[in-house]
Amino acid sequence: MRRALQNPPSRGTFSTLGLPEKDRLLLWSESIWLMSGGIHSQTIADQSFDGRITWDRAAYVELRKIEASKHRVVITAEQASRARQAFIKVVAQLRGATRFEQCGRWVWLYPGDWSVYDTTRGCSIDAPDSIETLVLLIPKEHFPERLTLDQLTARRLSSVEGIGKLTWNAMLATYEELPAMTTAMAAGAADVVTQLVLLSLLELRGTSSTLSLREALRDRIKEYVDRNLHDPHLSVDSVARALSCSRRHLYNAFFDEPEGIAGYVLTRRLDAARRAFEDPRQKDQLITAIAFNAGFKSSAHFCRAFTTRFGCSPREWRHRLAEHQSNA
Repeated sequence: MRRALQNPPSRGTFSTLGLPEKDRLLLWSESIWLMSGGIHSQTIADQSFDGRITWDRAAYVELRKIEASKHRVVITAEQASRARQAFIKVVAQLRGATRFEQCGRWVWLYPGDWSVYDTTRGCSIDAPDSIETLVLLIPKEHFPERLTLDQLTARRLSSVEGIGKLTWNAMLATYEELPAMTTAMAAGAADVVTQLVLLSLLELRGTSSTLSLREALRDRIKEYVDRNLHDPHLSVDSVARALSCSRRHLYNAFFDEPEGIAGYVLTRRLDAARRAFEDPRQKDQLITAIAFNAGFKSSAHFCRAFTTRFGCSPREWRHRLAEHQSNA
């Protein structure tokens, strides 16, 4: 019997076409499991079931287009709890109709509708006829911890108005253009889609006030900065380009933080350098190397900024630390 995908690559296609009918459901389920971070499920369908899945990855976001005949998927609460990683799963309906149920709610999705569900909870998915969907798996760690999904899963979101329309267009464009994107472009697209999904969920929750949207954008900015801190070209302009927003929006997001976004970047870099000095494994590392590893372009700028922030030069800080450790 032909086996399911083993260690699937970041991009590819799996189809049941040409497989013996008796093996299709098993191999389909195993392949979905391997591509879903260990999310177990039970697929129920006629023996003539046929399916095709094409998948790709933009940084931390997994994208897949699923075409399948009539089927039903059930994920129990126990199965969901054993998943290796927690995701927010976004489902965009391209063809046919699908019924999703989670948290005691259910929703029918038709072409142009999209919804989300939480992979750490049980759910059921019913497709009474052949369907085509675009699915995105976004790790929950890329969303604010304060975001609760209890009232947001299995709810219909529109592709024709508001933030939902922007999100729909961004998801489809990312999937279609991803093969031609550079690694940096794909990472930027992942950030944009994640931010738009978050804003759509805030709007659905009814808290899409200016403050909520600004807080959401600020969270995305901080996450992007922390992930790219060592890049010496990280700047307000590069962050704006990566998150597809204007400088004005970035400044507005940091309006109530006295140091602003530029100050946040500088503070994070100085903290990274300080931690490097305190790391015994880097005690022989040159100060200039530590500065460059933290994203500083100039050792002179680093020394001035460090002295202003901590009240002594990097060399003095390291000397005091060595004395303290030797006396401990």
